[in-house]
Amino acid sequence: FYSFQAAGKAGVGEPPKPMLGGLDYVKTDIISVPLIRDARIDGYFLTKLVYTVEPEQIKKLSIPADALITDQVYSYLYANPQVDFTKKDTIDLDAFRKSIQDSINARVGVELVHEVLIDQVNFLSKDEIRDNAIRRRKGAGETASEMTKPFKQH
Repeated sequence: FYSFQAAGKAGVGEPPKPMLGGLDYVKTDIISVPLIRDARIDGYFLTKLVYTVEPEQIKKLSIPADALITDQVYSYLYANPQVDFTKKDTIDLDAFRKSIQDSINARVGVELVHEVLIDQVNFLSKDEIRDNAIRRRKGAGETASEMTKPFKQH
């Protein structure tokens, strides 16, 4: 037989840690940012983010939270032209997450965002987009021509 009892002040304790509850998880849609170098589009940075927020604080925003996050992603990428998505070693995801979090919190004046998580991140060059479009058109053309052929008789 074993028994344990502890006495202490009721209701006193540490507030929950950010990863342990009390926060809302908000997912963004895909954010697509055209990357412009030398007055031409080189490609598109695509990302989906999840961010943790204080439920009471997000209700106080006068603009949609997604618009705020999208604006900060654009601001980060255009303020850091040294980021070259064709070279993996120039991409610092920790710096990206931290910058988004810090800039949103500074902009709203409270600790709204506790953490930024990356759900998806991609870079598509202009050439990759063109190749995909050609393949889709070619595949669609073949499908259309197949549909105009008479059915085989058995």
